[in-house]
Amino acid sequence: MLVVQYVMLQVSDVRKSYGSNEILRGVNLRMNEGERIAIMGPSGSGKSTLLNCIGGIDRPNSGSIIFDNLDISELDEPKLCELRRKKISTIFQFFHLLPTLTAKENIEFPMLLESLDKAEREKRMAELLDAVKITHRADAFPNELSGGERQRVAIARSLSMRPKLILADEPTGNLDSKNTESILELIQRLSKEYNIGMILVTHSNEVTKICDQTININDGLVAE
Repeated sequence: MLVVQYVMLQVSDVRKSYGSNEILRGVNLRMNEGERIAIMGPSGSGKSTLLNCIGGIDRPNSGSIIFDNLDISELDEPKLCELRRKKISTIFQFFHLLPTLTAKENIEFPMLLESLDKAEREKRMAELLDAVKITHRADAFPNELSGGERQRVAIARSLSMRPKLILADEPTGNLDSKNTESILELIQRLSKEYNIGMILVTHSNEVTKICDQTININDGLVAE
């Protein structure tokens, strides 16, 4: 039986410049639903710029980014904000947890922004805390958590609105080798469990081992 995979993301001839400095010089990328892609390349090659364009944080000068049948580059700011709240989530290298909120409150925060009812918020919080194995630290504040624990909270938060795509910029870059291994196992397991696509910008060969494909970017171009 032939299984037809849904192309969730299609990046076509994307170019991005800042003044006279051309960062992306015609990048192409194709991604199926639930797929994990690693993006590698030297510093300054355009990896994070590409991630920002896909996430609607930055706009390409030309080319198209089709995500879930929408051309992101054509959306106005309110529609982009809605897309980032509901369908595309981000995991940062430095976690970006809100320091005055506990672990469970950080996970709950995106759901509050979308006015999910309390019963649904409580259900998802409990499920996600268990999924990332941090239920016992639910009431701890970020400054009371280790780096690995903070990244687990950040991953749980990114899953709270059931996105179709998660963008991760150096998700293990601030972790030691032991925490890196456990976080990568967690990312791989949850991506499969929730059928969520992931694009991971990284310098680590360990990250590529959990991905379906690896794309190398050099001087703003995908290396053949």
